Amino acid sequence: MTKAELDNLKATLERQLHTLQTDFGKEIQTMGSPALADINDQATLESERSFELKIKDRERKLIGKVQEALKKIGDGSYGVCDSCGEAIGVKRLQARPVTSFCINCKAEMEAEERREESVLQSGDSLS
Repeated sequence: MTKAELDNLKATLERQLHTLQTDFGKEIQTMGSPALADINDQATLESERSFELKIKDRERKLIGKVQEALKKIGDGSYGVCDSCGEAIGVKRLQARPVTSFCINCKAEMEAEERREESVLQSGDSLS
Protein backbone atom coordinates (compact mmCIF):
# COMPACT_ATOMS: atom_id res chain seq x y z
CA MET A 1 0.00 0.00 0.00
CA THR A 2 1.36 3.40 -0.93
CA LYS A 3 1.64 6.29 1.53
CA ALA A 4 -1.01 8.20 -0.43
CA GLU A 5 -3.45 5.27 -0.19
CA LEU A 6 -2.76 4.96 3.54
CA ASP A 7 -3.26 8.72 4.01
CA ASN A 8 -6.56 8.56 2.13
CA LEU A 9 -7.75 5.64 4.26
CA LYS A 10 -6.72 7.44 7.43
CA ALA A 11 -8.64 10.56 6.36
CA THR A 12 -11.68 8.41 5.57
CA LEU A 13 -11.52 6.76 8.99
CA GLU A 14 -11.09 10.11 10.76
CA ARG A 15 -14.13 11.56 8.93
CA GLN A 16 -16.16 8.46 9.74
CA LEU A 17 -15.16 8.64 13.41
CA HIS A 18 -16.11 12.31 13.63
CA THR A 19 -19.50 11.66 12.01
CA LEU A 20 -20.20 8.65 14.24
CA GLN A 21 -19.22 10.47 17.42
CA THR A 22 -21.36 13.48 16.47
CA ASP A 23 -24.39 11.30 15.69
CA PHE A 24 -23.82 9.09 18.73
CA GLY A 25 -24.04 12.09 21.03
CA LYS A 26 -27.55 12.94 19.86
CA GLU A 27 -30.33 11.95 22.22
CA ILE A 28 -32.56 9.01 21.53
CA GLN A 29 -36.15 10.20 21.15
CA THR A 30 -37.72 10.94 24.52
CA MET A 31 -36.93 7.84 26.52
CA GLY A 32 -39.27 8.98 29.29
CA SER A 33 -42.32 9.68 27.14
CA PRO A 34 -45.71 9.42 28.83
CA ALA A 35 -47.79 6.29 28.43
CA LEU A 36 -50.02 6.51 25.40
CA ALA A 37 -53.71 5.74 25.69
CA ASP A 38 -53.75 3.58 22.57
CA ILE A 39 -51.98 0.25 23.04
CA ASN A 40 -51.03 0.19 19.33
CA ASP A 41 -49.35 3.60 19.63
CA GLN A 42 -47.49 2.40 22.71
CA ALA A 43 -46.34 -0.75 20.89
CA THR A 44 -45.17 1.32 17.92
CA LEU A 45 -43.25 3.66 20.22
CA GLU A 46 -41.58 0.74 22.00
CA SER A 47 -40.67 -0.88 18.68
CA GLU A 48 -39.13 2.37 17.40
CA ARG A 49 -37.22 2.84 20.66
CA SER A 50 -35.86 -0.70 20.45
CA PHE A 51 -34.77 -0.11 16.86
CA GLU A 52 -33.01 3.14 17.84
CA LEU A 53 -31.18 1.37 20.66
CA LYS A 54 -29.98 -1.34 18.25
CA ILE A 55 -28.68 1.35 15.88
CA LYS A 56 -26.89 3.13 18.75
CA ASP A 57 -25.29 -0.15 19.81
CA ARG A 58 -24.06 -0.80 16.26
CA GLU A 59 -22.69 2.75 16.08
CA ARG A 60 -20.89 2.24 19.40
CA LYS A 61 -19.26 -0.94 18.10
CA LEU A 62 -18.30 0.74 14.83
CA ILE A 63 -16.69 3.63 16.73
CA GLY A 64 -14.50 1.06 18.49
CA LYS A 65 -13.54 -0.55 15.18
CA VAL A 66 -12.66 2.82 13.62
CA GLN A 67 -10.57 3.76 16.66
CA GLU A 68 -8.79 0.39 16.47
CA ALA A 69 -8.06 0.89 12.75
CA LEU A 70 -6.63 4.36 13.44
CA LYS A 71 -4.49 2.90 16.24
CA LYS A 72 -3.18 0.26 13.82
CA ILE A 73 -2.31 3.00 11.31
CA GLY A 74 -0.36 4.69 14.08
CA ASP A 75 1.60 1.60 15.04
CA GLY A 76 2.14 0.40 11.47
CA SER A 77 0.06 -2.76 11.66
CA TYR A 78 -2.90 -1.49 9.59
CA GLY A 79 -3.69 -3.53 6.51
CA VAL A 80 -2.33 -6.81 7.88
CA CYS A 81 -4.76 -9.70 8.33
CA ASP A 82 -5.27 -10.63 11.99
CA SER A 83 -5.66 -14.27 11.00
CA CYS A 84 -2.99 -15.13 8.44
CA GLY A 85 -0.66 -12.12 8.69
CA GLU A 86 -0.84 -11.40 4.96
CA ALA A 87 -1.50 -7.94 3.53
CA ILE A 88 -5.17 -7.00 3.11
CA GLY A 89 -5.88 -5.75 -0.40
CA VAL A 90 -6.19 -1.99 -0.85
CA LYS A 91 -9.53 -2.37 -2.65
CA ARG A 92 -10.90 -4.31 0.34
CA LEU A 93 -9.64 -1.64 2.73
CA GLN A 94 -11.18 1.08 0.59
CA ALA A 95 -14.51 -0.78 0.62
CA ARG A 96 -14.34 -1.53 4.37
CA PRO A 97 -11.58 0.49 6.06
CA VAL A 98 -12.23 -1.09 9.49
CA THR A 99 -11.66 -4.66 8.33
CA SER A 100 -8.98 -6.66 10.06
CA PHE A 101 -9.16 -9.77 7.87
CA CYS A 102 -8.17 -10.42 4.26
CA ILE A 103 -10.92 -11.53 1.93
CA ASN A 104 -9.82 -15.19 2.00
CA CYS A 105 -9.79 -15.45 5.80
CA LYS A 106 -13.10 -13.59 6.09
CA ALA A 107 -14.71 -15.85 3.50
CA GLU A 108 -13.47 -18.92 5.39
CA MET A 109 -14.79 -17.54 8.68
CA GLU A 110 -18.21 -16.90 7.13
CA ALA A 111 -18.27 -20.38 5.60
CA GLU A 112 -17.48 -21.86 9.01
CA GLU A 113 -20.28 -19.82 10.60
CA ARG A 114 -22.71 -21.13 7.95
CA ARG A 115 -21.57 -24.72 8.61
CA GLU A 116 -22.05 -24.29 12.36
CA GLU A 117 -25.46 -22.70 11.84
CA SER A 118 -26.45 -25.53 9.54
CA VAL A 119 -25.39 -28.13 12.11
CA LEU A 120 -27.37 -26.32 14.82
CA GLN A 121 -30.45 -26.11 12.62
CA SER A 122 -30.27 -29.77 11.65
CA GLY A 123 -29.88 -30.65 15.33
CA ASP A 124 -32.97 -28.61 16.17
CA SER A 125 -35.03 -30.41 13.55
CA LEU A 126 -34.12 -33.77 15.06
CA SER A 127 -35.57 -32.86 18.46
